[in-house]
Amino acid sequence: MSDDKPTRRDLMKPVQLLGLAFGAALFAGVVTLVSMGFFQQRSPEQAPRALQVALIVAGVTFIVVLVMVALLLLAVDPAQMKKPIDRAVLLPDDSADAGPANDSASPRAASDRTDPDTSESGGAAS
Repeated sequence: MSDDKPTRRDLMKPVQLLGLAFGAALFAGVVTLVSMGFFQQRSPEQAPRALQVALIVAGVTFIVVLVMVALLLLAVDPAQMKKPIDRAVLLPDDSADAGPANDSASPRAASDRTDPDTSESGGAAS
């Protein structure tokens, strides 16, 4: 058994992305058909209209999902495409936790507590 971890490029293959868009379009088309009463056959004039609307909705859904996934892939750094994934993607980096633990130790927080513009006598001019 190999210990190779999948890369981002392996996880985001174009065939899989097209399959995702096709699945979303198929789902939207079936939901449109069901909601317009295509399977109930109320009148003969309603079936072609429902089919036409369902095909339009499915086509628009396919294009929108494909464009949105392509735009989201542009946000990925190409250098990270070859890195193996060994942890959850949305977890913070370990280096981000190395920041200051509390703000009272910082010089900015200490200077905010002693503001020279305010005085003990209220500081409001009438």
